[in-house]
Parts: sequence; structure tokens; C-alpha cells
Amino acid sequence: MIAGTLVDMANHPAPPLSVSESDLEILRALVRARTTEQRLVQRARIVLRAAEGTPNRTIAAEVGVAPMTVLLWRARYERAGLAGLADEHRPGRPPTYTREDRDRVIAMTLEPPSDGTTHWSAKRLGDRLGMSETTVWRIWQSVGLKPHRTETFKYSTDPALEAKVRDVVGLYLDPPERAIVLSVDEKTQIQALDRTQPMLPLRGGSVERRTHDYKRNGTTSLFAALNVATGEVTQEARARHTGDDFLAFLRRLERVYPDQDLHVILDNVSTHKTPDVRAWLERHPRITFHFTPTSASWLNQVETWFSVLTRQAIRRGSFGSVKELIAMIDRFTTSWNEGGTPFVWTKTADDILAKAVRKRPAISESRH
Repeated sequence: MIAGTLVDMANHPAPPLSVSESDLEILRALVRARTTEQRLVQRARIVLRAAEGTPNRTIAAEVGVAPMTVLLWRARYERAGLAGLADEHRPGRPPTYTREDRDRVIAMTLEPPSDGTTHWSAKRLGDRLGMSETTVWRIWQSVGLKPHRTETFKYSTDPALEAKVRDVVGLYLDPPERAIVLSVDEKTQIQALDRTQPMLPLRGGSVERRTHDYKRNGTTSLFAALNVATGEVTQEARARHTGDDFLAFLRRLERVYPDQDLHVILDNVSTHKTPDVRAWLERHPRITFHFTPTSASWLNQVETWFSVLTRQAIRRGSFGSVKELIAMIDRFTTSWNEGGTPFVWTKTADDILAKAVRKRPAISESRH
């Protein structure tokens, strides 16, 4: 009966809505202001047009709402004035758990289970506390607890951490003029894996499939140098990764870049610091080493290229021999150098140090 009455009101002309002059000024200002929420603008326009005596259906068409919506906001304004155009408080359904329940779930989640497991599941914790699994999940989500997830971290203990970070990042963000910056490292023990049966290729409705078992056909170690300015990669696969192998790769880089000074960024493995390598550097003063901090090889940009190589060419490949593996790496590198672009380094040294330095507990200076 009520719905029918409202429909009739929407279909028939209504008298002009009585709106005071001060309210009209406020409503017009709301409509003109660019910062007013659109839903409030819509309601203000409805009241303004209703004050002019415009029919409800015409207002609905102009504003882009249903006629019943026009009736709603007319009635709300008549009852409460401008305050009636605000959203009413909606308490919603009462929570299914109390604050005490929430605190119990959080406290127990942060303690290791006593049944020998490493962390709680929502079901086991719910059973323990007499709650539903869904309730436990909701409480976890409300405070950002994720017991099923874990992450690793590693803080560098290098005493020269800050100096090395500023040195390497400085080369990325402000390289020396008329010099080349190379990011150098080796990816060791790359396996030439061959699946025991041919892979089933990607098809409509079916992903690529392969056997879980494989045959090992040997390994190779890949030395690579990324030109930070151009993104070009010089690489060489070798059977081992000794100091002599690294020195041979340095000699190759010297031939590839014969004229300019070379600033080489690399990590702290022992093969980069052998007596023969140090003696060679003394005879080639145009080549300068810049070491990343210990446990911070991620600072070396060539690691990103190794990651791309692994994901796009090695991980899902099948190689009958080391020779096939090396040929694939050569093809990938050639394609990369033809169309590759440099990686863009954006983090400053201060940004990195703010996260890379372990926060130590504050020492109280109070005297007893």
C-alpha cells in the first residue's frame, strides 16, 4: 500500500518544496564547489529543482536517478532540513565476537602451539578456543595476522656497509663522465636438465605440462657483465668458476671495452680477490673494482639480468647437453642486446640504508 502511494506521488505533479533563502544559498554553493562529494551534489540538485516546482519525474530524468529517489530526498529535507541530506548512521549487524574473544585469538596466535606444530591454522585455533574457523579468519584479517606466511631476511654485518652502499649507488645514479660502469657476477652450477619424456606444449584450455623427473646432463658456470648505461650484456660460459676463470673473463672485458675507464661492481667472493687478480688490476689502472657489502649481492644489477634469464629461458627449458644449454644462453643474450634497455635504478643510498641497517634497541641513558 505504501509503495503504491509513493509511485502515485512520483507520477503526479508535486507542489514546490519550501526551502529557505539561506538554505538555497548553501545548496547552490555545494553544487558549484568542485570538492563536494557527488552524491551530495546530486541531493542538492534534487532539492533545488524541487524548490522551483519542477515535476518529480523531470527531476529524476535530469539528475539521472529513479523518481523514488527524488521523493526520498524531498521527504528527508522536509523532515530534517539540510541535515536530512547527510547519510544516516547504519549500525549494521552486531559483531559475532567480543573484544575479549579478539584479544584471546591474537594472544594465542602469537604464541607457538603446544602440539609440536610451528604455527596455528584457523581451524585448529578455532577448535582450541571454541570458535568457528571463519571467526578466527576475520579476527586475523582485522589485525593483519597471517600465520601461514613466512618471509626471510638477511642483514649485512659488513663494517663498511654505508660506504659501500653509497659507492655503488653513486655509480648507478651519477656515473663518472667518459667511463663505463659494469655490473659483474657469475651464475654458477647451471644445470642442463632434460625431461624424461617430451613436454606437452601449451594448448587452448591446457597449460604447458612436463614430467616432474628429469635427467642431469652436466653443468656450466656463466660469467656476465651488464653495461649499466646501455643494458648490453657480455657473457661467457665456462666449465668452472675459479680465480683463473674470472681473470680470463676480465681479460675479455678489457678487449670489449679497450679505451675507456671501467668501474666494475661485483660481490665479495674469494675468486674476485685472488693474488693473480689483484696483480692484474695493478697492471691495469683504468679498471677499478667496487665491492658490494657482504650479504648484499642484490645491490648488483646483473643479478636482475640473471633472474630474467632464469625465468624466461632456463627454468622451463629442456637441454640434452651442456652444449645445448650454452647455445640457448648465447641466443638469449644476442636477442637481449638487440632490443634490451638498461635497468632504471631509483633508490638512493639513504633509502637503502634506512631498510638495510638492522634497528638496534635504544639504550637507556637514565642513571640509577
